Amino acid sequence: MKLALKSLLATVVLPGTITGFVPWAYYGLSGVDVRSLRPLQLAGFPMLVFGALVLLTCIWEFARKGKGTLAPVDPPKHLVIEGLYRYVRNPMYVAVITILLGELLLVWTKSFAAYVAFVVVAVNVFVMGYEEPTLRRLFGREYEEYCRRVGRWMPRLGPL
Repeated sequence: MKLALKSLLATVVLPGTITGFVPWAYYGLSGVDVRSLRPLQLAGFPMLVFGALVLLTCIWEFARKGKGTLAPVDPPKHLVIEGLYRYVRNPMYVAVITILLGELLLVWTKSFAAYVAFVVVAVNVFVMGYEEPTLRRLFGREYEEYCRRVGRWMPRLGPL
């Protein structure tokens, strides 16, 4: 129960702020009129749903298999390489970016596009500058082998 509450809190604070509060409060998501959307805007909804489902699945896997949360201050105790992590090393970040791209289709402003680009760059810097070195230090050879088999952002095609 304690892990579930910590996971919920981390979800609200981290991806909730990035994909929910900030776009709603600062980039016009709150002003989207769903009754007058154009077809391209409508394409944003499946992206939002897909991204949210992937994100929730990853959070569940972090808690169930990794015994931790998505928060850097309470990371999984075990390397999670099952579920969606079999296909891509960072499905949670891919989910967040997918949600943001869906929102971008709904809002479609230059300022929100700049925000999404900033988040993409920040995620890359964080993953390569902090997360990957930390995982290498914590999980050593197991993480190195995982990196050889599974792509950072995109699934690898064909045999390795």
